[in-house]
Amino acid sequence: MSRTTRLRLFLTAAAVLAAALIVAAEQLPGFGGLQHPYGDRAVAAGLARQTANIVSSVNFDQRAFDTLGEESILFGSVLGAGMLLRLARDEHKRRAAAEPVLPTTRLFGATLLPVTVLTGGYLVAHGQLSPGGGFQGGVVLTTALHLAYVAADYVVLKRIRPLAVLDVTDAIAAGSFAALGLIGLAQGAGYLANTLPLGTFDELSSSGLVAVINAAVGVEVASAVVVLLAHFLDQAVEVTPRRNSR
Repeated sequence: MSRTTRLRLFLTAAAVLAAALIVAAEQLPGFGGLQHPYGDRAVAAGLARQTANIVSSVNFDQRAFDTLGEESILFGSVLGAGMLLRLARDEHKRRAAAEPVLPTTRLFGATLLPVTVLTGGYLVAHGQLSPGGGFQGGVVLTTALHLAYVAADYVVLKRIRPLAVLDVTDAIAAGSFAALGLIGLAQGAGYLANTLPLGTFDELSSSGLVAVINAAVGVEVASAVVVLLAHFLDQAVEVTPRRNSR
């Protein structure tokens, strides 16, 4: 296929897509108006399934299949980074040395670390009830672990970071999201349908499948971000070019 033909195909497809977007946009309610059809339906569906946090209801129930794709992108990104940042033949690892840390910085990290762990755990556990959820709580939990890097040094972080365990946990948690969708199929409903007992509104046991998926996402995000940052930190701190010997 020539370059001119490819350009014509692209321009034709772009024109069709632009026309479709313009037609679709004309059917949307006015910005800032009183009509919110999607929001009204999302709130009604979330409340019907005993989910107090409507954002989590949208993410893990009403459009759970889309969220599965988003989580898969994160999982694939971690895999890709691991492949790209693996040790090359012209590189070698050097042993990281301990670095001096100010006492105030060490105190700051030691004080903030348990608070950050508690906050991250709360965001994940209460994702179906209040603002937060698995994605946000997972990132906060990752931040808590890396306070050891800020308040101490890379040697301490590497000592307390169970990288091999987190690598496996990342894969299991990502796979569990996909596997949870089979519950709906087994009960004669659709894939990722919320068919678990819905519980009582505004309780930890409420929302059915939403709470379970939210927890799985929290574990996956926390593990994935730790593993991802580990690859970049290894490159920055330990990996150096191998000197040519003659």
